[in-house]
Amino acid sequence: MLAKRLIARLDVKHPQGVVKGVQMEGLRVIGEPAAVVSRYAADADEVLYVDVVASLYQRPGSLSMIGQMAEPLWCPLTVEGGIRTLEDVRAMLRAGADKVAINTAASLALFRSIARAFGSQCLVRSIQTIGNVVVTHGGRERTFRWAEDVALEAVEAGAGEILVTAIDRDGTYRGCDVAGIRSLARLVPVPLIASGGVGTIAHVLAAFDAGADAVAIGAALHSNRLTLAQVKEALSAAGYPVRV
Repeated sequence: MLAKRLIARLDVKHPQGVVKGVQMEGLRVIGEPAAVVSRYAADADEVLYVDVVASLYQRPGSLSMIGQMAEPLWCPLTVEGGIRTLEDVRAMLRAGADKVAINTAASLALFRSIARAFGSQCLVRSIQTIGNVVVTHGGRERTFRWAEDVALEAVEAGAGEILVTAIDRDGTYRGCDVAGIRSLARLVPVPLIASGGVGTIAHVLAAFDAGADAVAIGAALHSNRLTLAQVKEALSAAGYPVRV
């Protein structure tokens, strides 16, 4: 069995810094990205940087900020927000990102071109959901498409991973969308990252039990409800392989 990954998620409202909210609303600044990521650098298996306003302003994330975050990290850095073209991807990878996650601008043509140019290992299809319905713009717009269909299309076009964020659970500490994770895990032949709703160690275990390959944790880390070391210890005790 491959080691389960714990991902530190940083939602960033550039240039203010890392923010925390509930269901992508009421965002409040909690720190500067490079300083926040340093808290998790020793224990995280990956860091996910999401610029939550980049798509709104039709711009990619800050290359200088990404470079500052990537420099001290030993683990992979995935960047999401405002990525619309092959050149945007190239710039992110050159700045220090190991992978890019794409949501708003996702298209089969773009995914195919990225996979050909850089390989599927660096391409993540980011999907926001309410239930198993795909939404965009932080849940404000519904697409009337099922998460399973969107994920399978992305994989066929070259996505190497799927990141599913349960918007209705984001920042609530109510637990992950276990039913949605289980449904996707049964169908998708690439690693599945679950995000949204983690408040306890039991929530992380439930996501892995449902078939997730990785769990992204944001608010529970930033509010000191959990530490990655605590979660890894619990996962190991439950029989899951983890990276030490």
